[in-house]
Amino acid sequence: MVRPISNDLRKRAVSAVAKGESCRSVAERFGVAVSSVVKWSQRYRATGSVTPGKMGGHRKPVLDPHRAFIVERITERPHLTLHGLKAELAARGVKVSHNAVWLFLRREGLRFKKNTVRPRTGSRRRLS
Repeated sequence: MVRPISNDLRKRAVSAVAKGESCRSVAERFGVAVSSVVKWSQRYRATGSVTPGKMGGHRKPVLDPHRAFIVERITERPHLTLHGLKAELAARGVKVSHNAVWLFLRREGLRFKKNTVRPRTGSRRRLS
């Protein structure tokens, strides 16, 4: 992600626009995009500041409050599919995507296998 342009440059550009210079000439003089000068001017008029807004951040997972329910459902019905679990969550009013359920299970380390006790099937070698 690109760093925001310094507040000093933003202030100089906004003050030049406030003095009557056009956004295009200010953008050309400071070497920035015209849209940036326009947005900085709009932000200054609205808030009185040219500081940039917050960039990025961390989103709290939607399924964290429902962890107990998910664990209970998987232990009760180990053959439950991801789509089935998604449907049960939707019945409780939690609208999530198939991928969100999968990522939650993977992040929490919850296994979602039907037959964890049985050995894998495959071709056996003949010992001759």
